[in-house]
Amino acid sequence: MLPKSVIINDDTMREGLQIERADIPVDDKLRLLDALGETGAKWVSIGSFAHPKWTPQMACIDEIAERFVPKPGVKYTAAVFNKVGFERADKYYPKIDVRSRRGFGTSVELCDTFARRNYNRSQAQQIAAMDDTIDAAKKANADHGSIGIGNPFGSNFEGPFSLQQRLDLLQLMLDKWHAAGIPVTRCSFLEAMGWNVPHEVRDTILAIRERWPEITDFHMHLHNTRGLTMASYYEALQLGVREFDTSIGGMGGCPYCGNGRAAGHLPTEDFVDLCHEMGIETGYKLDKLIEAAAIAEEIVGHPLWGHVSKAGPRPRGDAMYPREMPFVETLEEAAHFRKGSAVYEGQIAPWRSSDALRQ
Repeated sequence: MLPKSVIINDDTMREGLQIERADIPVDDKLRLLDALGETGAKWVSIGSFAHPKWTPQMACIDEIAERFVPKPGVKYTAAVFNKVGFERADKYYPKIDVRSRRGFGTSVELCDTFARRNYNRSQAQQIAAMDDTIDAAKKANADHGSIGIGNPFGSNFEGPFSLQQRLDLLQLMLDKWHAAGIPVTRCSFLEAMGWNVPHEVRDTILAIRERWPEITDFHMHLHNTRGLTMASYYEALQLGVREFDTSIGGMGGCPYCGNGRAAGHLPTEDFVDLCHEMGIETGYKLDKLIEAAAIAEEIVGHPLWGHVSKAGPRPRGDAMYPREMPFVETLEEAAHFRKGSAVYEGQIAPWRSSDALRQ
């Protein structure tokens, strides 16, 4: 059953920019952040408060936090990975809110190698660290918790993972929460290496729902490394999943998984277009997303991987293309839907209504 509406978390400023070059000027980043605030997004991340040794692209995060001008109706947040990062971000509260979305959750990598490479912790250490989080949730009288499983479908270093392996790790996490008397209502799939395939996404969600009906909310963060995330998200939509992560133009990637920028996200504009065509509300304005994608390409200095941002939305009504339009061949010419007919001026015209049909 399709959801009536979805939550699409655009991660351009954080995961998108953290894989791009580190010398992008702050003024350009602020321009992109300003454009994202016009897209209809409910929450916008300004980046991450990460250590610049490992993420030099975020060395300017404090300057961005100080200088950006919030858009009305948009809540701004940031990624934080430890207490130091939280405290750095929290000093900008309420301009930047890293409190409201924290809640109580635990996440464990199914791939021990990736846990060590990305977090400098073993899988066993991640499991042991759950106790402190769950204890804090219990002391705060939390009425529910959330769990996340990292790289659930496979690993570039350890190979494919089975459904049983996924369920076993989830069971381990749930047992710890249940021992504290706290139900788990949300499950995140947090995938950096892009091993997702649609049928495994579907089978996993169905298996979780059958075994643990208390889990009613799912969050999908699936990288588009091998081009299947749109199909995987479509399967999730068919099962009523409502929360997804994307980025403008598919910008993103992971330096720890061996794929770099190739481990990008699903383009926000493409997924929003799909949802709108299926009658699912997103809150986003597709034309503003397309403009933001154009700005993103300008500031990173290379083409991104979105489709709708290059071909435009399906033309309807007054936006239908003129029947006598000349050839359109290049991406620059294809941008006529937002730049006007001047971009294809001088091209030959294959047909005119006054012409006789060619024999």
